[in-house]
Amino acid sequence: MDNDVNNQSNNSLQGHVQDVISGKRRFENIYQSLTRLILGSPDNLKKVNINGKSTFDFLVFRNGKRHIVGMHDELNSFVSYIKDAAENGSSKEMSFVLIGEPGNGKTFFVDYLSSMYRNFISQPDNNRFTFQFKNLIDLGTYGQLNRAESQTFEDPMILAMNLFDTKNENIEFIKKLGATDKQIDKFYENYRPLGACSDYILQELKEHTDYDFEKLLSNHIEVVKIPISESRGTLTGKYAAKDKITSSAVDLLGEESISRLLHITDTNNPYRFDLRRGALARVAGGGIHFADEIFKNKKDLVQVYLGVIQNRTIEMEGFKWPLDTLIVATSNNAEFSRFLAEKEEAPIVDRCRITYMSHNTNYIFQQKLTDYALGNKNKTNFLNEKMHVDPNLNYAISTAVTLSRMPKSNKLNPVEMMKLAAGETAGEKSIKTLSEVINELNKDPDITNRFGQKGLGHRNLGRALQVLLERSETQEGKCMYAGDVFIALESVILDYVTVPEDRTKFLNDLKIARGLHRKNIMTTIFNAYMDEPHAIEKDVINYVNMVIGIDAKNLGPDKIWTYQDPQTGKLIPLKIDEAFIDSVESRLGLGNKEQKQSFRTTISKIYGQKIVKDPNYNFMDNNDLVKAVTEVRLKSDIAGAGSLVGALSNRTNEENQKLYNRVLNTMSNKLGYCKTCALKTIEYFCTHDDEN
Repeated sequence: MDNDVNNQSNNSLQGHVQDVISGKRRFENIYQSLTRLILGSPDNLKKVNINGKSTFDFLVFRNGKRHIVGMHDELNSFVSYIKDAAENGSSKEMSFVLIGEPGNGKTFFVDYLSSMYRNFISQPDNNRFTFQFKNLIDLGTYGQLNRAESQTFEDPMILAMNLFDTKNENIEFIKKLGATDKQIDKFYENYRPLGACSDYILQELKEHTDYDFEKLLSNHIEVVKIPISESRGTLTGKYAAKDKITSSAVDLLGEESISRLLHITDTNNPYRFDLRRGALARVAGGGIHFADEIFKNKKDLVQVYLGVIQNRTIEMEGFKWPLDTLIVATSNNAEFSRFLAEKEEAPIVDRCRITYMSHNTNYIFQQKLTDYALGNKNKTNFLNEKMHVDPNLNYAISTAVTLSRMPKSNKLNPVEMMKLAAGETAGEKSIKTLSEVINELNKDPDITNRFGQKGLGHRNLGRALQVLLERSETQEGKCMYAGDVFIALESVILDYVTVPEDRTKFLNDLKIARGLHRKNIMTTIFNAYMDEPHAIEKDVINYVNMVIGIDAKNLGPDKIWTYQDPQTGKLIPLKIDEAFIDSVESRLGLGNKEQKQSFRTTISKIYGQKIVKDPNYNFMDNNDLVKAVTEVRLKSDIAGAGSLVGALSNRTNEENQKLYNRVLNTMSNKLGYCKTCALKTIEYFCTHDDEN
């Protein structure tokens, strides 16, 4: 055999081992593969600041049209767990369990991970291999069964490390194929014995060939690629908890196969067990097993999981099949609490790396998730006419659901909490205050009281959009009008939120969201009135620059201050209008000189911090300032017409009608409104609804 070591075909065991030694193919466990997938390139890692805490973002989870949004803490826990397991830490003997409320993205995370892993393994450099025993008919004890594939998709390197009876002989075999001592040590870090049936068949073939390993390897062993199939559950598989009658350990482990018993004469042969009938064997060759709602399973199935997690083997009637599998599980808070109450089930929790997954608490991220819920296809009504989406819809529903996830706090109100969680400014309140609030809440033993654990989930958001779509006003107007989404959310809260105190809180949060929506509409109408999509933004920036320039040393008697535009770098002259500054500050409720000076100092400080990082920062996240500037402009610019509300409401004279038409045209042509939502938005603006 020594002379024929080289020039082996790729589907022979020797050829495969040589390819692994040369680096053409890989021999690694599931954790090492995932570590390479997630951390393989330094470009995949980015440092971010979330809720006042510095953390890492893993960019492989941010690819594709429907990628993972947020989940920074959960992803950090997962990657840390994977890396520890890849380095032979205690995580290797644990499963990773995500626990949280329904509709917060647990299953989406696991499905995305599985899809990402399948794509990774399907690349030629990362293909996984297993082996088949062929020409079994020669043995005469297998009937018409001529081929037997490793039931648990064992790696050919595992076969190479178990080919001979002693470890030294196996090492010698791999050495002759070109491996160095260092490589052999590395291979043996992932050593495991062969599964019962592979071991049994190999032994039979050794005896049949009179221990002629050249003949054994060429006639009876073939290396093949592991199939990657989502629908067949190979490489990545899922077992969803079923009810107590229909669930069985067979679904996980497999069972004795009647059809095989018709062929196999020796009843001691472990190959009579069909392991592929169970979900675990199909992912045992470096795959991911997803146990959905693991704690909903009956006790004996949970015990099966305990054995599999702890020993990393499938055991049946004393036979063992080692596994190389990542087990990821999910559970909702209620089921997990019920499970913990049964004290005798403690060992399995001890074997789990538990991560409590919160809802998304960043309303800017939420807008991306709302896009997912809206879908990317053009919507149509019942008559198949194209449906328009109000440009304010996403903001309205995203802020509403995000506010519902903000817990009660004495230090911050819900809007301040929401803005700080999104990395925005919230008056004089700092991100440090939010960090303190989160740390306090996260010390609560009751998980549901922690930050972001309670609130309206993604499914409730989806239901609200469904309710909005089925409304006759939506169908007839051919537009998903933002103002109606609050009515839809209210009905979802009343119908689907069962805990009375939660329902009361969510309805109060909805009122706050309505107020934010109103401020948003005021900005829109002013921009439409000015016939300029960014009119209010320019006025807000002007106010900020005036506040900075008013104390400038080089300010002359003409009150013109020249500053450098952070975006273009050009020098821009600005006339400081003290009457405008005073009017804005009066609207903000700043009565005396000290209050005004304190506010101006805050604005200057924010400007200094933000502009360095983002030259495009525009202060539009400061709702109170935007509202004050809008109101001042609305009052001063159309003093002759009384007010814009009056002018748009009372269209009995020609001048008001012209103004109304102009606003309507700007909304339709420049701001993305259709006729329905433009009319409804102007009508809403002219009422006193939702005014704080």
